[in-house]
Amino acid sequence: MTQIWQIVLPLIVLQFLLMVTALITCVKEANTRGPKWLWICLILFVGIFGPIAFFVFGRNPYGKAPHDSE
Repeated sequence: MTQIWQIVLPLIVLQFLLMVTALITCVKEANTRGPKWLWICLILFVGIFGPIAFFVFGRNPYGKAPHDSE
């Protein structure tokens, strides 16, 4: 039983840290791709894939709104 915990516990800690980091980043971001409430729900309820999806798809590059032009 302890061998299982040696594998599972680091994964649980990693998922928790990733979730907390994604939530903090989502709240602090001025603009996201899509509504913030949707990203927060995905981060909280989709497990490890929610935070990863936010970091890959949810953040706007350079912090600009999609309709901003240079």
